[in-house]
Amino acid sequence: MEMTLEEFEVLVGEVLESLDDEIIGGVENLVFMVEDRPEDGSMDLLGFYEGYDRDARADYGFGQLPDRIVLFREPLLAHCEDEEHLRHEVRVTLIHEIAHYYGIDDAALHELGWA
Repeated sequence: MEMTLEEFEVLVGEVLESLDDEIIGGVENLVFMVEDRPEDGSMDLLGFYEGYDRDARADYGFGQLPDRIVLFREPLLAHCEDEEHLRHEVRVTLIHEIAHYYGIDDAALHELGWA
């Protein structure tokens, strides 16, 4: 599947806006980004959360950068057959990474069916 960076960013924004308030409503000081691939060039990683989960974070001070969720365009596109499948995988990846923001680890996500 192919999609330009701009088209992919629009799709991610649409999926993000469609998430329920119970998932996204408590998010603060978190940015969502799109990159082509992880730094190591691998095609296995669809996204990642970088930061301190909500319970482990201190109060943000002057000049402190926000936490980040990054989705990787090329691995997601390679993983999907069509746009419907891509939207589903972007949704699952966003929910998975947002769960890390809330302090839910991979073991718990696996039990819940989100890993």
